[in-house]
Amino acid sequence: MGIGLKNRLAVGATPVPDVFIDTYMAGASGEYVKVYLYLLRHQQEEVSIGQIADALNHTEADVQRALAYWQRAGVLGTEVGEEAQRSFQETPGQQISPVSASTESLAGAGSFAPSTKTAAREAAACDMSRLTSNESFKQLIYIAQQYLNKLLTPTDCQILGNLYSNLGFSGELLEYLIEYCVQNHHTSLRYMEKVALGWHKRGIKDVEQAKASGRGYTKGSFAVMRAMGLSDRSPAEVESEFIEKWFWEYGFTRELIVEACSRTIRQIHKPSFDYADKILRDWKNAGVKSFRDVSELDKKRKEEGGAKRRQASAGSSRSSNRFHNLEEHGYDYDEMVWSMINGAQKTGGDDGTQ
Repeated sequence: MGIGLKNRLAVGATPVPDVFIDTYMAGASGEYVKVYLYLLRHQQEEVSIGQIADALNHTEADVQRALAYWQRAGVLGTEVGEEAQRSFQETPGQQISPVSASTESLAGAGSFAPSTKTAAREAAACDMSRLTSNESFKQLIYIAQQYLNKLLTPTDCQILGNLYSNLGFSGELLEYLIEYCVQNHHTSLRYMEKVALGWHKRGIKDVEQAKASGRGYTKGSFAVMRAMGLSDRSPAEVESEFIEKWFWEYGFTRELIVEACSRTIRQIHKPSFDYADKILRDWKNAGVKSFRDVSELDKKRKEEGGAKRRQASAGSSRSSNRFHNLEEHGYDYDEMVWSMINGAQKTGGDDGTQ
């Protein structure tokens, strides 16, 4: 005997973005999920915190916490979320429609682009709806969340998506990138993006090349510590950040970085990563790429310094011209001053006797 089922709830439907189910739902409390689903259901309407609280049998404080949670997770747009929080704290009856931004950031017609611009996202934003159906990329997102011990935000996913689609990094290479950064105590996707851009500039396309680059960086780190006179220990976290910036962000060779460290010791007679960073930043701004560039820059600065000293010397000479002119005319300067003093005293005495 066949069974016929009638879905009594099929009158209307509210689509839920796949990325919400795959990425965000499991880590959120059921109360927070209810709030998000309610907002999805009423995304074309204006709703208040009070309405949401009444519909879900929550307190208004519960709803505010849920909105704040989804905002931090990147599901609700930052601007809309902040306006919502301000308006409801000030005037609880005010109406808003916060989901208009949340659905853009999650689904967004298949793609979304964070407002913060970085080099990896100068190209067109990748199609996230296509990537969420890519098994290799979905596996990468899962692995990243395991390494980082957190749910990735849409911005995090966009960063990995651009590295995967626009820069052509394989899932294996991106997995190694995440592992490498986490092992070195860096868990920010922004930082990982900078490292990836450094690899891309140097033509690194696979894990073996990345490992070789990492070994080179380790040697460079030891060379820096030795140049600073600190070879008896490993770099501290803040020192590692400086070293990584010099290699990855500034793009200097080990030889140039060591030269900057050596100059630091010669000039201030103590190790200072801040001082070395000023030298390297100056070189970067001047377009230095090699020792030859450094030599030319040194020569230019020396010539400019010599010109300034000559100008200062000329000014000092002009200030003493009056004295020299007196000597050239055969005048006795001391005698002239003495005569002027005696003359003034005599005049004063005469005035006093009148």
